[in-house]
Amino acid sequence: MINDVIADARARMQKAIEATKHEFASLRTGRASPVLLEQIRVDYYGVPTPITQVATVTVPEPRLLVIHPWDKKIVKDVEKAILKSELGLVPSTDGVFVRVPIPSLTEERRRELVKVARKHAEEGRVAIRNVRREAKEMIEQLEEDGEVSEDESKRGLDELQKLTDKSIAEIDALLATKDKEIMEL
Repeated sequence: MINDVIADARARMQKAIEATKHEFASLRTGRASPVLLEQIRVDYYGVPTPITQVATVTVPEPRLLVIHPWDKKIVKDVEKAILKSELGLVPSTDGVFVRVPIPSLTEERRRELVKVARKHAEEGRVAIRNVRREAKEMIEQLEEDGEVSEDESKRGLDELQKLTDKSIAEIDALLATKDKEIMEL
């Protein structure tokens, strides 16, 4: 029973770590990545659609994204959507492709991005702590109901704490890597 609770907690903590990784991937670091455009929606026949679902996004150079819309009619819409986004990118088009140069980040913008990364990391840590709290309550309830002994409960809580510490350390490592990536010129 305790093993089931721990296994569930492990899976949920892993999801929190994956969510944090995804948030980090969407932060602009001065390097081109198709993930930057995942949040941008293009009006495709009246339906807001992610750019990645209406075009091929390639990275021919470290600081350039090239978008090739499958429908030539939406090239201008893709360009407008990128301009309207909060990414601060300025695309150019030749009627077939949309080129998006990724400018170098200013020192001030880098510091802002580090703050955003730290906020995402803290949200991940909070999610992990919430999972721990819920699992701890479940283990304590099992002990209270007499379904497990006090020793089993104690071992389960120790294992849960080790899992929590390991998961938080993983988020801290991801944050350190992202901070370094953002601050390098």
